[in-house]
Amino acid sequence: MAKNKPLVVVTRKLPDSIETRMMELFDVKLNLDDAPMTKAQLVEAVKTADVLVPTVTDRIDSAILAQAGEKLRLIANYGTGVDHIDLASARQRNITVTNTPDVLTEDTADMTMALILAVPRRIAEGARALRNAEWSGWSPTWMLGHRIHGKRLGIIGMGRIGTALARRARGFGLAIHYHNRHKVHPEIEQELEATYWESLDQMLARVDIISVNCPHTPATFHLLSARRLKMLRPHAFIVNTSRGEVIDENTLTRMLQAGEIAGAGLDVFEHEPAVNPKLLELDNVLLLPHMGSATIEGRIDMGEKVLVNIKTFADGHKPPDRVIGEAF
Repeated sequence: MAKNKPLVVVTRKLPDSIETRMMELFDVKLNLDDAPMTKAQLVEAVKTADVLVPTVTDRIDSAILAQAGEKLRLIANYGTGVDHIDLASARQRNITVTNTPDVLTEDTADMTMALILAVPRRIAEGARALRNAEWSGWSPTWMLGHRIHGKRLGIIGMGRIGTALARRARGFGLAIHYHNRHKVHPEIEQELEATYWESLDQMLARVDIISVNCPHTPATFHLLSARRLKMLRPHAFIVNTSRGEVIDENTLTRMLQAGEIAGAGLDVFEHEPAVNPKLLELDNVLLLPHMGSATIEGRIDMGEKVLVNIKTFADGHKPPDRVIGEAF
């Protein structure tokens, strides 16, 4: 790390208050037009920067890191998930990687709960029908959805967000079931009256709503595979605010088309920003443009985490949010 102000290259437009503070503390190259960097631009960034501040839209793979200059010693990711960064290559090159945990927990849990409510109750369909002048008045059998209270919610990944979601869901009368690499603390399990399933297969066959809240890692790629998706009952709903790669999207789409799954609420997609056009045609799917953590407060909190990580590292100390490994 340079003895003077480190050169920090930021790949996307950040909140004004964060960029202002960055310019006060460091030598900064900002991306004012907010266009995602090309691969050539990312290569140039890692060749010249002391610190790179990427986001989820930047794929920092081994080919990019192979061209990093000797100066690059910190990748201060603006976001919690780091599946877009080749952590093994970074470790080999002695590059520290940090992220922004905790600050997006409540926002993402709010959005997940919103989808859990919206999809079974057909909220988006009802709003669309009203805008399209398809509503002629109340009818006892029109736009019928499904009751939430008393249903079984299966949470895949009982980390911070999964636990925050479970607390919300309990307030709506949902029974909490979860699959995780390890059981949560007994006090949390007791508080949530949560049922732990060591076998994901067994849980999938017994719940009414599935929420994906685990990170995307090599171990969770297509965790909800074609085989596992077919274990769901026809009345089940799927909600995903984590990463699109966790679900076999093509199989999910086919099953939704065929009525083999009742519906889905998706905030993330396997090939973002591309969305399967067949999903766009389905009425039983609510699609959002990766906005689960999109609050003003959350984005500023993320930026402040990045600032602390960079400043701590530049001062010769270990930054607080070093990424050691991913689990769910």
